Amino acid sequence: MEVNQAKQEHLLALKGLHMEISGKFPTLCKPNPNVYLMRLTKPTLFTNMPVTCEDRDLPGDLFGRLMKEDPSTIRGAEALMLGELLTLPQNFGNIFLGETFSSYISVHNDSSQVVKDILVKADLQTSSQRLNLSASNNAVTELKPESCIDDVIHHEVKEIGTHILVCAVSYTTQAGEKLYFRKFFKFQVLKPLDVKTKFYNAESDLSSVTDEVFLEAQIQNITTSSMFMEKVSLESSMMYNVAELNTVETEDEGTSTFGKMSYLQPMDTRQYLYCLKPKPEFAEKAGVIKGVTVIGKLDIVWKTNLGERGRLQTSQLQRMAPGYGDVRLSLEMIPDTVNLEEPFDITCKITNCSERTMDLVLEMCNTCSIHWCGVSGRQLGKVSPSASLALPLKLLSSVQGLQSISGLRLTDTFLKRTYEYDDIAQLCR
Repeated sequence: MEVNQAKQEHLLALKGLHMEISGKFPTLCKPNPNVYLMRLTKPTLFTNMPVTCEDRDLPGDLFGRLMKEDPSTIRGAEALMLGELLTLPQNFGNIFLGETFSSYISVHNDSSQVVKDILVKADLQTSSQRLNLSASNNAVTELKPESCIDDVIHHEVKEIGTHILVCAVSYTTQAGEKLYFRKFFKFQVLKPLDVKTKFYNAESDLSSVTDEVFLEAQIQNITTSSMFMEKVSLESSMMYNVAELNTVETEDEGTSTFGKMSYLQPMDTRQYLYCLKPKPEFAEKAGVIKGVTVIGKLDIVWKTNLGERGRLQTSQLQRMAPGYGDVRLSLEMIPDTVNLEEPFDITCKITNCSERTMDLVLEMCNTCSIHWCGVSGRQLGKVSPSASLALPLKLLSSVQGLQSISGLRLTDTFLKRTYEYDDIAQLCR
Protein backbone atom coordinates (compact mmCIF):
# COMPACT_ATOMS: atom_id res chain seq x y z
CA MET A 1 0.00 0.00 0.00
CA GLU A 2 1.35 3.35 -1.01
CA VAL A 3 1.40 5.91 1.80
CA ASN A 4 3.75 8.90 1.61
CA GLN A 5 5.48 10.10 4.74
CA ALA A 6 3.83 7.63 7.10
CA LYS A 7 5.22 9.33 10.25
CA GLN A 8 4.32 12.85 9.19
CA GLU A 9 1.63 14.64 11.20
CA HIS A 10 -1.10 15.90 8.88
CA LEU A 11 -3.24 18.94 9.40
CA LEU A 12 -6.40 17.00 8.47
CA ALA A 13 -7.92 13.97 10.15
CA LEU A 14 -10.16 11.44 8.45
CA LYS A 15 -12.88 10.42 10.88
CA GLY A 16 -16.26 8.83 10.99
CA LEU A 17 -18.91 6.90 12.82
CA HIS A 18 -20.37 3.40 12.57
CA MET A 19 -23.87 4.37 13.73
CA GLU A 20 -26.76 6.35 12.33
CA ILE A 21 -28.11 9.21 14.49
CA SER A 22 -30.02 12.38 13.78
CA GLY A 23 -28.69 15.87 14.34
CA LYS A 24 -25.05 16.99 14.37
CA PHE A 25 -22.35 14.34 14.14
CA PRO A 26 -19.77 14.51 16.94
CA THR A 27 -16.17 14.97 15.90
CA LEU A 28 -13.23 12.87 17.05
CA CYS A 29 -10.22 15.18 17.03
CA LYS A 30 -6.62 14.07 17.19
CA PRO A 31 -3.50 15.72 15.80
CA ASN A 32 -2.66 12.74 13.59
CA PRO A 33 -4.84 11.33 10.81
CA ASN A 34 -7.13 8.83 12.44
CA VAL A 35 -9.56 6.52 10.71
CA TYR A 36 -12.59 4.87 12.24
CA LEU A 37 -14.99 2.42 10.68
CA MET A 38 -17.72 4.56 9.19
CA ARG A 39 -20.63 2.27 8.36
CA LEU A 40 -24.14 3.70 8.77
CA THR A 41 -26.56 1.14 10.13
CA LYS A 42 -29.95 1.39 11.73
CA PRO A 43 -30.44 0.70 15.44
CA THR A 44 -31.93 -2.51 16.82
CA LEU A 45 -34.68 -3.08 19.35
CA PHE A 46 -33.45 -3.35 22.93
CA THR A 47 -33.77 -6.79 24.54
CA ASN A 48 -33.72 -7.64 28.22
CA MET A 49 -34.03 -10.84 30.23
CA PRO A 50 -37.15 -10.67 32.43
CA VAL A 51 -36.95 -12.23 35.89
CA THR A 52 -40.28 -13.37 37.32
CA CYS A 53 -41.60 -15.50 40.13
CA GLU A 54 -44.94 -16.53 41.60
CA ASP A 55 -46.65 -14.36 44.21
CA ARG A 56 -46.26 -17.05 46.88
CA ASP A 57 -42.45 -17.12 46.42
CA LEU A 58 -40.18 -15.20 48.78
CA PRO A 59 -39.65 -12.11 46.56
CA GLY A 60 -43.43 -11.72 46.16
CA ASP A 61 -44.24 -8.98 43.66
CA LEU A 62 -40.79 -7.38 43.91
CA PHE A 63 -39.63 -8.49 40.46
CA GLY A 64 -42.92 -7.42 38.91
CA ARG A 65 -42.67 -3.92 40.40
CA LEU A 66 -39.06 -3.56 39.26
CA MET A 67 -39.93 -4.52 35.70
CA LYS A 68 -42.83 -2.04 35.63
CA GLU A 69 -40.48 0.72 36.78
CA ASP A 70 -37.88 -0.22 34.14
CA PRO A 71 -38.11 2.40 31.32
CA SER A 72 -36.93 -0.13 28.72
CA THR A 73 -39.90 -2.48 29.11
CA ILE A 74 -43.23 -2.29 27.30
CA ARG A 75 -46.12 -1.13 29.44
CA GLY A 76 -48.53 -3.99 30.02
CA ALA A 77 -46.06 -6.53 28.61
CA GLU A 78 -43.11 -6.22 30.97
CA ALA A 79 -42.28 -9.93 30.71
CA LEU A 80 -41.73 -9.64 26.95
CA MET A 81 -38.02 -9.83 26.12
CA LEU A 82 -38.30 -7.31 23.26
CA GLY A 83 -38.29 -3.79 24.66
CA GLU A 84 -39.62 -0.52 23.23
CA LEU A 85 -36.25 1.26 23.13
CA LEU A 86 -33.68 1.31 20.33
CA THR A 87 -30.04 0.37 20.73
CA LEU A 88 -27.32 1.94 18.61
CA PRO A 89 -24.99 -0.63 17.02
CA GLN A 90 -21.84 -1.32 18.98
CA ASN A 91 -19.87 -3.07 16.23
CA PHE A 92 -19.51 -3.18 12.47
CA GLY A 93 -22.06 -5.97 12.03
CA ASN A 94 -22.52 -8.21 9.01
CA ILE A 95 -22.88 -7.12 5.40
CA PHE A 96 -24.75 -9.45 3.07
CA LEU A 97 -24.84 -9.71 -0.67
CA GLY A 98 -27.68 -7.63 -2.14
CA GLU A 99 -27.81 -5.11 0.73
CA THR A 100 -26.83 -1.43 0.51
CA PHE A 101 -23.58 -0.49 2.25
CA SER A 102 -23.69 3.07 3.63
CA SER A 103 -20.78 5.00 5.07
CA TYR A 104 -20.27 8.44 6.62
CA ILE A 105 -16.92 10.14 5.99
CA SER A 106 -15.71 13.23 7.83
CA VAL A 107 -12.48 15.12 7.14
CA HIS A 108 -11.71 17.48 10.03
CA ASN A 109 -9.16 20.30 10.21
CA ASP A 110 -7.42 19.73 13.57
CA SER A 111 -4.85 22.46 13.02
CA SER A 112 -4.92 26.22 13.46
CA GLN A 113 -4.21 26.82 9.77
CA VAL A 114 -6.50 27.27 6.80
CA VAL A 115 -6.11 24.30 4.45
CA LYS A 116 -6.77 24.69 0.73
CA ASP A 117 -7.71 22.51 -2.26
CA ILE A 118 -9.02 19.58 -0.26
CA LEU A 119 -9.99 16.58 -2.35
CA VAL A 120 -11.62 13.56 -0.73
CA LYS A 121 -11.98 10.38 -2.74
CA ALA A 122 -13.60 7.10 -1.70
CA ASP A 123 -13.12 3.93 -3.78
CA LEU A 124 -14.37 0.42 -3.15
CA GLN A 125 -11.97 -2.33 -4.23
CA THR A 126 -13.39 -5.82 -4.85
CA SER A 127 -11.82 -8.94 -6.27
CA SER A 128 -12.92 -7.98 -9.79
CA GLN A 129 -13.25 -4.19 -9.98
CA ARG A 130 -12.62 -0.81 -8.36
CA LEU A 131 -15.59 1.54 -7.96
CA ASN A 132 -15.59 5.27 -7.27
CA LEU A 133 -18.18 6.04 -4.57
CA SER A 134 -17.48 9.74 -4.05
CA ALA A 135 -20.49 11.98 -4.51
CA SER A 136 -18.31 14.74 -6.02
CA ASN A 137 -14.84 14.78 -7.54
CA ASN A 138 -14.44 18.54 -7.15
CA ALA A 139 -11.93 19.92 -4.65
CA VAL A 140 -13.05 22.14 -1.75
CA THR A 141 -11.41 25.55 -2.00
CA GLU A 142 -10.50 25.92 1.70
CA LEU A 143 -11.21 24.44 5.08
CA LYS A 144 -10.94 26.62 8.20
CA PRO A 145 -9.69 25.34 11.57
CA GLU A 146 -12.16 23.13 13.49
CA SER A 147 -14.25 22.77 10.33
CA CYS A 148 -15.00 19.54 8.50
CA ILE A 149 -16.07 18.10 5.16
CA ASP A 150 -18.82 15.50 5.37
CA ASP A 151 -19.84 12.94 2.80
CA VAL A 152 -22.20 9.96 2.84
CA ILE A 153 -21.71 7.18 0.31
CA HIS A 154 -24.01 4.31 -0.65
CA HIS A 155 -23.31 1.17 -2.63
CA GLU A 156 -25.40 -1.91 -3.39
CA VAL A 157 -23.14 -4.87 -2.71
CA LYS A 158 -23.09 -7.25 -5.68
CA GLU A 159 -20.09 -9.47 -4.94
CA ILE A 160 -19.21 -11.96 -2.22
CA GLY A 161 -15.83 -11.87 -0.52
CA THR A 162 -13.35 -9.29 0.66
CA HIS A 163 -14.07 -5.60 0.03
CA ILE A 164 -11.66 -2.74 0.76
CA LEU A 165 -12.90 0.83 1.19
CA VAL A 166 -10.04 3.17 0.20
CA CYS A 167 -10.34 6.74 1.48
CA ALA A 168 -7.79 9.17 0.02
CA VAL A 169 -7.32 12.82 1.04
CA SER A 170 -5.11 15.37 -0.69
CA TYR A 171 -4.72 19.03 0.34
CA THR A 172 -2.39 22.06 0.24
CA THR A 173 -0.99 23.85 3.30
CA GLN A 174 -0.60 27.62 3.70
CA ALA A 175 3.07 27.20 2.79
CA GLY A 176 2.07 25.66 -0.56
CA GLU A 177 3.09 22.13 0.36
CA LYS A 178 0.91 19.43 -1.18
CA LEU A 179 0.19 16.49 1.11
CA TYR A 180 -1.63 13.24 0.59
CA PHE A 181 -2.65 10.23 2.68
CA ARG A 182 -4.86 7.14 2.38
CA LYS A 183 -6.65 4.87 4.78
CA PHE A 184 -8.02 1.39 4.15
CA PHE A 185 -11.08 -0.39 5.60
CA LYS A 186 -11.46 -4.10 4.93
CA PHE A 187 -14.72 -5.99 5.39
CA GLN A 188 -16.28 -9.27 4.24
CA VAL A 189 -19.52 -9.61 2.30
CA LEU A 190 -21.45 -12.76 3.22
CA LYS A 191 -24.06 -14.81 1.38
CA PRO A 192 -27.57 -14.27 2.82
CA LEU A 193 -29.54 -16.93 0.94
CA ASP A 194 -28.92 -20.41 -0.39
CA VAL A 195 -30.91 -20.89 -3.61
CA LYS A 196 -31.37 -24.30 -5.24
CA THR A 197 -33.46 -24.97 -8.35
CA LYS A 198 -35.00 -28.08 -9.91
CA PHE A 199 -36.57 -28.39 -13.36
CA TYR A 200 -39.33 -30.75 -14.39
CA ASN A 201 -40.24 -31.25 -18.05
CA ALA A 202 -43.90 -32.24 -18.34
CA GLU A 203 -46.17 -33.00 -21.24
CA SER A 204 -48.50 -30.06 -21.77
CA ASP A 205 -52.24 -30.17 -22.39
CA LEU A 206 -53.74 -31.58 -25.58
CA SER A 207 -54.08 -28.16 -27.20
CA SER A 208 -50.33 -27.64 -27.41
CA VAL A 209 -47.46 -29.44 -29.05
CA THR A 210 -44.65 -28.37 -26.76
CA ASP A 211 -43.81 -29.21 -23.15
CA GLU A 212 -44.46 -27.12 -20.08
CA VAL A 213 -41.54 -26.54 -17.74
CA PHE A 214 -42.01 -26.53 -13.96
CA LEU A 215 -39.38 -24.79 -11.82
CA GLU A 216 -39.03 -25.47 -8.09
CA ALA A 217 -36.90 -22.91 -6.26
CA GLN A 218 -35.71 -23.75 -2.73
CA ILE A 219 -34.67 -20.63 -0.79
CA GLN A 220 -32.96 -20.96 2.60
CA ASN A 221 -32.20 -18.12 5.01
CA ILE A 222 -28.59 -18.71 6.10
CA THR A 223 -28.29 -15.50 8.18
CA THR A 224 -28.83 -15.20 11.93
CA SER A 225 -31.88 -12.92 11.71
CA SER A 226 -35.42 -13.24 10.38
CA MET A 227 -36.29 -12.05 6.88
CA PHE A 228 -39.51 -10.66 5.49
CA MET A 229 -39.79 -12.03 1.95
CA GLU A 230 -41.21 -9.07 0.04
CA LYS A 231 -41.01 -10.60 -3.43
CA VAL A 232 -39.84 -13.82 -5.05
CA SER A 233 -40.56 -13.79 -8.78
CA LEU A 234 -39.29 -15.46 -11.93
CA GLU A 235 -38.34 -13.29 -14.91
CA SER A 236 -38.72 -15.69 -17.81
CA SER A 237 -36.78 -15.65 -21.05
CA MET A 238 -38.26 -14.19 -24.21
CA MET A 239 -39.70 -17.54 -25.39
CA TYR A 240 -41.76 -18.36 -22.30
CA ASN A 241 -44.70 -17.03 -20.31
CA VAL A 242 -44.50 -17.70 -16.59
CA ALA A 243 -47.28 -18.43 -14.08
CA GLU A 244 -46.67 -18.41 -10.31
CA LEU A 245 -48.11 -21.39 -8.43
CA ASN A 246 -47.59 -20.00 -4.94
CA THR A 247 -51.14 -18.78 -4.22
CA VAL A 248 -54.43 -20.44 -3.38
CA GLU A 249 -57.39 -18.92 -5.20
CA THR A 250 -60.33 -18.01 -2.97
CA GLU A 251 -63.64 -16.31 -3.68
CA ASP A 252 -62.29 -12.81 -3.19
CA GLU A 253 -58.60 -13.00 -4.07
CA GLY A 254 -55.55 -15.23 -4.09
CA THR A 255 -53.96 -16.12 -0.76
CA SER A 256 -50.28 -16.93 -0.45
CA THR A 257 -49.49 -20.54 0.38
CA PHE A 258 -47.08 -19.23 3.05
CA GLY A 259 -49.73 -17.23 4.92
CA LYS A 260 -50.19 -13.51 5.46
CA MET A 261 -46.92 -13.02 7.38
CA SER A 262 -44.23 -14.04 4.94
CA TYR A 263 -41.33 -14.39 7.40
CA LEU A 264 -38.39 -16.70 6.85
CA GLN A 265 -36.66 -17.63 10.10
CA PRO A 266 -32.89 -18.35 10.28
CA MET A 267 -31.97 -21.63 8.53
CA ASP A 268 -35.56 -22.14 7.37
CA THR A 269 -36.23 -23.23 3.77
CA ARG A 270 -39.17 -22.37 1.53
CA GLN A 271 -40.15 -23.83 -1.85
CA TYR A 272 -41.55 -21.70 -4.68
CA LEU A 273 -43.11 -23.23 -7.79
CA TYR A 274 -43.47 -21.73 -11.28
CA CYS A 275 -44.88 -23.00 -14.56
CA LEU A 276 -43.44 -21.84 -17.88
CA LYS A 277 -45.27 -22.22 -21.18
CA PRO A 278 -43.87 -21.38 -24.62
CA LYS A 279 -45.33 -18.25 -26.18
CA PRO A 280 -47.79 -18.88 -29.04
CA GLU A 281 -45.33 -17.71 -31.70
CA PHE A 282 -42.85 -20.39 -30.58
CA ALA A 283 -45.30 -23.15 -29.62
CA GLU A 284 -45.44 -24.70 -33.08
CA LYS A 285 -41.68 -24.55 -33.62
CA ALA A 286 -40.72 -27.77 -31.91
CA GLY A 287 -37.20 -27.64 -33.27
CA VAL A 288 -36.66 -24.19 -31.76
CA ILE A 289 -38.14 -25.03 -28.36
CA LYS A 290 -36.16 -28.26 -28.28
CA GLY A 291 -32.89 -26.35 -28.16
CA VAL A 292 -33.96 -23.75 -25.57
CA THR A 293 -32.07 -24.25 -22.31
CA VAL A 294 -32.23 -20.72 -20.80
CA ILE A 295 -35.40 -20.36 -18.73
CA GLY A 296 -34.97 -17.05 -16.90
CA LYS A 297 -33.74 -15.71 -13.57
CA LEU A 298 -35.11 -15.34 -10.05
CA ASP A 299 -35.63 -11.90 -8.51
CA ILE A 300 -35.65 -11.99 -4.68
CA VAL A 301 -36.39 -8.96 -2.45
CA TRP A 302 -36.39 -9.11 1.35
CA LYS A 303 -36.32 -6.84 4.40
CA THR A 304 -34.53 -7.30 7.72
CA ASN A 305 -34.27 -5.60 11.12
CA LEU A 306 -36.00 -2.19 10.85
CA GLY A 307 -36.78 -2.30 7.15
CA GLU A 308 -33.35 -2.57 5.49
CA ARG A 309 -33.96 -3.95 2.03
CA GLY A 310 -31.87 -6.50 0.18
CA ARG A 311 -32.21 -7.76 -3.36
CA LEU A 312 -30.68 -10.64 -5.27
CA GLN A 313 -30.99 -11.72 -8.88
CA THR A 314 -29.71 -15.11 -9.87
CA SER A 315 -27.81 -15.73 -13.08
CA GLN A 316 -29.75 -17.16 -16.02
CA LEU A 317 -31.19 -20.52 -14.98
CA GLN A 318 -30.60 -23.33 -17.44
CA ARG A 319 -32.18 -26.73 -17.84
CA MET A 320 -31.29 -29.76 -19.91
CA ALA A 321 -33.08 -29.64 -23.24
CA PRO A 322 -35.84 -32.28 -23.58
CA GLY A 323 -35.06 -35.15 -25.90
CA TYR A 324 -37.84 -35.20 -28.48
CA GLY A 325 -35.94 -37.35 -30.94
CA ASP A 326 -36.32 -36.91 -34.69
CA VAL A 327 -40.09 -37.38 -34.78
CA ARG A 328 -42.51 -36.39 -32.03
CA LEU A 329 -46.04 -37.74 -31.75
CA SER A 330 -48.53 -35.92 -29.51
CA LEU A 331 -52.28 -36.11 -28.96
CA GLU A 332 -54.53 -33.27 -30.06
CA MET A 333 -57.90 -34.82 -29.16
CA ILE A 334 -59.06 -37.93 -27.28
CA PRO A 335 -62.33 -38.68 -25.39
CA ASP A 336 -62.23 -39.14 -21.63
CA THR A 337 -64.36 -42.29 -21.68
CA VAL A 338 -65.49 -44.67 -24.45
CA ASN A 339 -67.96 -47.54 -24.76
CA LEU A 340 -66.78 -51.12 -25.00
CA GLU A 341 -66.29 -52.36 -28.60
CA GLU A 342 -67.55 -49.08 -30.08
CA PRO A 343 -65.19 -47.22 -32.46
CA PHE A 344 -64.05 -43.76 -31.35
CA ASP A 345 -61.86 -41.07 -32.90
CA ILE A 346 -58.60 -39.54 -31.79
CA THR A 347 -56.35 -36.95 -33.44
CA CYS A 348 -52.58 -37.21 -33.31
CA LYS A 349 -50.00 -34.67 -34.37
CA ILE A 350 -46.68 -35.68 -35.93
CA THR A 351 -43.86 -33.13 -35.78
CA ASN A 352 -40.53 -33.37 -37.58
CA CYS A 353 -37.96 -32.28 -34.96
CA SER A 354 -34.96 -33.07 -37.14
CA GLU A 355 -33.15 -30.84 -39.62
CA ARG A 356 -34.00 -32.95 -42.68
CA THR A 357 -37.09 -33.80 -44.68
CA MET A 358 -38.76 -37.13 -43.89
CA ASP A 359 -41.00 -39.46 -45.94
CA LEU A 360 -43.14 -41.22 -43.34
CA VAL A 361 -45.13 -44.47 -43.41
CA LEU A 362 -47.67 -45.24 -40.65
CA GLU A 363 -48.12 -48.75 -39.27
CA MET A 364 -50.81 -49.65 -36.70
CA CYS A 365 -50.30 -52.72 -34.52
CA ASN A 366 -53.18 -54.15 -32.46
CA THR A 367 -52.75 -55.11 -28.82
CA CYS A 368 -54.82 -57.41 -26.60
CA SER A 369 -57.12 -54.54 -25.62
CA ILE A 370 -56.75 -51.88 -28.38
CA HIS A 371 -57.70 -52.49 -32.01
CA TRP A 372 -56.97 -49.98 -34.77
CA CYS A 373 -59.53 -49.35 -37.53
CA GLY A 374 -58.04 -48.51 -40.92
CA VAL A 375 -55.25 -49.41 -43.29
CA SER A 376 -51.82 -50.08 -41.81
CA GLY A 377 -48.71 -49.24 -43.80
CA ARG A 378 -50.13 -46.17 -45.53
CA GLN A 379 -47.99 -43.33 -46.81
CA LEU A 380 -48.20 -40.03 -44.93
CA GLY A 381 -46.01 -38.14 -47.39
CA LYS A 382 -43.07 -35.84 -46.90
CA VAL A 383 -42.73 -33.71 -43.77
CA SER A 384 -40.30 -30.76 -43.80
CA PRO A 385 -38.07 -29.84 -40.81
CA SER A 386 -40.09 -28.28 -37.92
CA ALA A 387 -43.33 -28.97 -39.84
CA SER A 388 -46.34 -30.79 -38.36
CA LEU A 389 -48.96 -33.15 -39.72
CA ALA A 390 -52.45 -33.74 -38.21
CA LEU A 391 -53.44 -37.41 -38.24
CA PRO A 392 -57.07 -38.49 -37.48
CA LEU A 393 -57.33 -42.15 -36.40
CA LYS A 394 -60.11 -44.55 -35.36
CA LEU A 395 -59.87 -47.43 -32.87
CA LEU A 396 -61.89 -49.44 -30.35
CA SER A 397 -61.31 -51.11 -27.01
CA SER A 398 -62.22 -54.74 -26.29
CA VAL A 399 -61.39 -54.76 -22.58
CA GLN A 400 -63.02 -52.81 -19.77
CA GLY A 401 -61.14 -50.56 -17.35
CA LEU A 402 -58.27 -48.15 -17.72
CA GLN A 403 -56.44 -48.91 -20.97
CA SER A 404 -53.22 -47.63 -22.52
CA ILE A 405 -53.16 -46.65 -26.20
CA SER A 406 -50.09 -48.00 -27.99
CA GLY A 407 -49.03 -49.76 -31.14
CA LEU A 408 -48.21 -46.89 -33.54
CA ARG A 409 -45.05 -47.11 -35.64
CA LEU A 410 -43.56 -44.53 -38.03
CA THR A 411 -40.90 -45.36 -40.62
CA ASP A 412 -38.77 -42.85 -42.50
CA THR A 413 -38.28 -44.35 -45.95
CA PHE A 414 -35.34 -42.06 -46.71
CA LEU A 415 -33.12 -43.43 -43.96
CA LYS A 416 -35.02 -46.69 -43.33
CA ARG A 417 -35.38 -45.67 -39.68
CA THR A 418 -38.36 -46.78 -37.54
CA TYR A 419 -39.88 -44.96 -34.53
CA GLU A 420 -42.23 -46.82 -32.17
CA TYR A 421 -44.67 -45.15 -29.76
CA ASP A 422 -46.07 -46.97 -26.74
CA ASP A 423 -48.24 -45.63 -23.91
CA ILE A 424 -49.41 -42.70 -26.01
CA ALA A 425 -52.39 -41.99 -23.72
CA GLN A 426 -54.81 -43.64 -21.31
CA LEU A 427 -58.59 -43.94 -21.46
CA CYS A 428 -61.27 -45.70 -19.43
CA ARG A 429 -64.51 -47.52 -20.21
